Amino acid sequence: MPDGLAGRVTPSALPTTALRRVDDRADRLHVRIDRPAVRNAIDRGLVDELHAVCAELEAAPRILIISGAGGVFASGADIAELRERRRADALAGINSRLFTRIAALPMPVIAAIDGWALGGGAELAYAADFRIAGTTARIGNPETSLGIIAAAGASWRLAELVGEPVAKEILLAGRVLNAEEALALHLVTEVHDSADLDAAADALADRIAMQDAQAVRLTKAVFRAPRSAHPEVDEIAQSVLFESPAKFERMTAFLEKRKR
Repeated sequence: MPDGLAGRVTPSALPTTALRRVDDRADRLHVRIDRPAVRNAIDRGLVDELHAVCAELEAAPRILIISGAGGVFASGADIAELRERRRADALAGINSRLFTRIAALPMPVIAAIDGWALGGGAELAYAADFRIAGTTARIGNPETSLGIIAAAGASWRLAELVGEPVAKEILLAGRVLNAEEALALHLVTEVHDSADLDAAADALADRIAMQDAQAVRLTKAVFRAPRSAHPEVDEIAQSVLFESPAKFERMTAFLEKRKR
């Protein structure tokens, strides 16, 4: 078990040692976790860097792609750091509050999972809107083997994603899903050779970027709203879009194309 649980490339604007920008465009940002010595384990420094990315994308919404370097997505929390955490650290929700923030970003988030995505690494992937996988992907939550629980979203997100019986196998019995199992369970929506994973993430981002950005943002917000908020939240979102210039432009273009 691991120690811890393409486009235009521009230099990173972040003072980062664990997170690299590999693609930075007007419509998307691709960041890659790069901590090879600990198989991309998530420590407090990486959490802080991802919070900085969230702040940037909250202010200027774009699609976010998250991947891992060296054939590993994220092998989990940094165990050396996690071992020293105490009650106050658990109550601070160091990872859980980050993943909640990532899930709530205005534009969609894509997790491109290659190799191990365990513990906190899996929970980071569960917070994304889309998960695509390389053929080597292995996804699981072995926290109980270390005397803790999966407290950063897996205990509730995972059942929503794969159903209660499989979620319990993963959380309580240490099951680790391979790429084909994750695809069959719809935990991931695509599986590609590792060499093609970045291109597949970009292709998915391209399809999202073809949609109207405001409609995508409001659809994501409505999708995340609690059941008790519907249908009012849907109607409010639609009332905004019914007045948007993009709606008239796109529908006019559709009607004109149909006439040809």
